[in-house]
Order: sequence, then C-alpha cells, then structure tokens
Amino acid sequence: MLTLGIESSCDETGVSIVEDGWRVRSSVVASQNDLHAEYRGVVPELAGRAHVRSILPVLRTALREADATLNDVGLVAVGHRPGLIGSLLVGLTAAKAIAWSMGLPIVGVDHVHAHLYSPLLDLTEHERPAYPAIGLVVSGGHTSIYRLESPVVLTRLGATIDDAIGEAYDKAATLLDLPFPGGPNLDRLAAEPGANDRAHDLPISRLSPTSLDFSFSGLKTATMLAVRGDPQAGSDPRTADRLTHEERRDIAASFQRAAVRAVLIKLERAFDATPCRSLLVGGGVSANTRLRAELLRLGQDRGIDVRLPPMRYCIDNAAMIAGLGHAMYASGRGDDLTLEPTPTTAC
Repeated sequence: MLTLGIESSCDETGVSIVEDGWRVRSSVVASQNDLHAEYRGVVPELAGRAHVRSILPVLRTALREADATLNDVGLVAVGHRPGLIGSLLVGLTAAKAIAWSMGLPIVGVDHVHAHLYSPLLDLTEHERPAYPAIGLVVSGGHTSIYRLESPVVLTRLGATIDDAIGEAYDKAATLLDLPFPGGPNLDRLAAEPGANDRAHDLPISRLSPTSLDFSFSGLKTATMLAVRGDPQAGSDPRTADRLTHEERRDIAASFQRAAVRAVLIKLERAFDATPCRSLLVGGGVSANTRLRAELLRLGQDRGIDVRLPPMRYCIDNAAMIAGLGHAMYASGRGDDLTLEPTPTTAC
C-alpha cells in the first residue's frame, strides 16, 4: 500500500510517498531557510504563508517522483502535532482535502514520534532493530528520551525542562554571529582543525543523580558570558566581532562538547535504568557530526545497536510521517475529518 505523508509543522513543507511503511518512493522538502535567514530564526506568520505557496507544487513533485497518482494512494498520514499552529493548519487542510476527495482513510501523526521512525526508513523488516529500544529525539524544539516497545508504542522517560538542544545551538550561533541556520554552521566551526573544546569550562547539566530530563538554559548563559565577558568579573562588554576567529572557534567547540556530553550522560542513565538492545535517534540535531560520533562510540562501548537516520531524514520530512502513519494504521489506529492540529502537545 502507498501512504501519502504530509509534514508542515515548522518551516519545511514536506510530501512523501512511502510503500508498505518502509520503502520511500519519494520524499520532497521545500526549505524556508533563505526566507528566515535575515531574522536568524523562524517567523511563524511567514512560515505559514510559505507553506500555502509550496504545498501543491511539492505534492505534485512527490507524486511525479514516485511515479504515482492520487488514485494509487491507500492512506493519508499527516503531522498534526506539535508545531506552529499556522503551519500545521496548512498541511492538515491539504491532507483532509485529499482524504475527503479520494475517499481515503486519514491518520494523524505526532511529529516528534515520527522522528524515531526515521532510522527505519528504507530498511526491510529483517534489517530493523530489536525492541524494546531507547529513543532519543534531538531537535530545535524537543530533546526527549523514550522507551519504545515497538515502532508505535512508546513511553517518555525524560525531556527538556527549558530549552531544546537545537534552540541552544541556534542561540550560541547567534552569539557567535554565525549565519542561519545556526546549528550546522556552529558544528562546522567547532570541527575546524585546531579547535580547543577545553578552552572554556562550560556547564554540563545533570539536574540530579537520577534525572533523565535535560536543561540547556545554563549552557546558553555561560556561552553568552564567554562571548561577551562577565560584567561581575570586571570584564568589558564585547560582541563576537571583537573576537578572533580562533576565539570564536574555541567557544563553539567548548559549547558543542558540553551540549553533546549532556545528552550522553542522560542516555547512559537511561540504559542503566532500562536495559535495551537498541538506540533509535531522530531530529535535526542528529545530523551533528560530534553527536553522531559520540552515539556510535556509546553503542560500541555498551554493545548497543545504534540507528541514526540518514542525513536526508534528519530534517523535518514527510517520509517519517508516512512510515509511522502506515504502522499506526496497521495497528488499528486512525482518525477522521474532525482531526485537529495540536500545537503544544507532543508524545
């Protein structure tokens, strides 16, 4: 069966055709990076308008690349939570229109949950990881740990109590005067030869000896002081343009070391408390080079099967929506045309 997936939770318009829940026939994403670059962050009203302009061209392209028509589709899956309300409404309206006009079933998919399906795409059933598994979502809006009994059944074990790791990356990049999108540019700067990730002893949040929650607000503040100086210590205020390239590089590397170590500490606690055979990772920050390397090292040290999404599925995309939507529908879950967007609630 072909599932049509639609994703529009933030600033990417995605449409995908996925066969039998795993084989991606097409995955088309229209990015808005250039639109939001001058603001160094996503402007919700602009994002919603861009989705309106993009949704039909992206849909047509996805069908063409999949060599399919709407008559070939058996299910519509749409990301309906969480996200920007204006953005969600565009994708959900398109999904409902297709489902109604073609007489197709529809299923609403949690965008965060779908990120944990992204490592399963393009894998046959015998290539998939064993369950139960630990799931890690690291993105601009979410940093969470889950226990997964199956691709569709999960329990949240911990989440950020303030800022998500991706938001912290973007804030640090802004402090360092790096272009938008900040996270990938900070990653590149921190990975330059000669970067000293011990130049600044930035805080690594632990919260308590057993907590599986995250906190990145303190790291953001410490990074700001590293860039601008600490007034209480008598430092003169400064901006990134007064730093040398090497100083900015070392701050970026120090920030990245602390941010990634905070994630690894909580994962180690999760595996100690809930032994599992696999680790599934998703979200935009799963593209980070240091995080990917550290997660693979964790897997080698503990004998854990670590599954990272291919780079094309790290970003928000509709293939993960279609894949998880197919699995949910196969397990007996479904919705109707009363399905509503839920901007603030995630799994």
